[in-house]
Amino acid sequence: MLLRARSGLLLVLFLVPCLASAQDQPKPQETAKQPTARKPNPVLAPVTDEPGLPRVLIIGDSISMGYTLPLREALKGKANMHRALENCGPSTRGVANLEKWLNTGGSDNWDVIQFNFGLHDVRHFADEENKKPVGATEGHRQVLEADYEKNLRTIVARLKKTGAKLIWRNTTPVPEGSDGRVPGDEVRYNEIAKKIMDENQIPIDDMYTFCLPKLNEIQLPKNVHFKPEGSKVLADHTAKMIIAALPKPAAQK
Repeated sequence: MLLRARSGLLLVLFLVPCLASAQDQPKPQETAKQPTARKPNPVLAPVTDEPGLPRVLIIGDSISMGYTLPLREALKGKANMHRALENCGPSTRGVANLEKWLNTGGSDNWDVIQFNFGLHDVRHFADEENKKPVGATEGHRQVLEADYEKNLRTIVARLKKTGAKLIWRNTTPVPEGSDGRVPGDEVRYNEIAKKIMDENQIPIDDMYTFCLPKLNEIQLPKNVHFKPEGSKVLADHTAKMIIAALPKPAAQK
């Protein structure tokens, strides 16, 4: 018995330092999970101009972002089509960022500029900083009518100085159930914009009227955005007006 006890004690005395030593060893560090890199949005990729072609600039929100790629394809070989490299949002953002957008692609020399503001202006927010979007029956519209008119007049005055042919693309329909927007607000804002464009003899791409009869086929349900095939329809529609506004080759003048 005494021999067994001594043997057990020796075994314990041997194992304790080994276990302590093992616990003291630094644990292998877990490999930190790297955040998945977001793929660049091809809509916002810079464009390299093809020499000899006129230059077109698109200034607009996510609706224009949706039809940017098919529109660029429709204008291939006819024009170098750029767009502002961001969602241009409400008219307040337009006033603040217009100079930057006009230098998209490293040059402010444009032949045609299509521009739009409105869909963000009518969106409802809960706070004065417009950072907390809310439902359509709550909060306030991001930009009220009087400010919308003031902002558009400022934007138009600056765009006219570019010497480019200007095209106003009005705001597309707001369907029932669209979060944070009241159907019909866009109609009043389009009327304000039309008055300004008519005064300045700027042609209007009436995308609102164009979309109405085919909304079920081209627009997402209860959403201001469009299906991919719907954006293609919008691109084909607006390409005709842009092509008509492009400068004619010398032989055709």
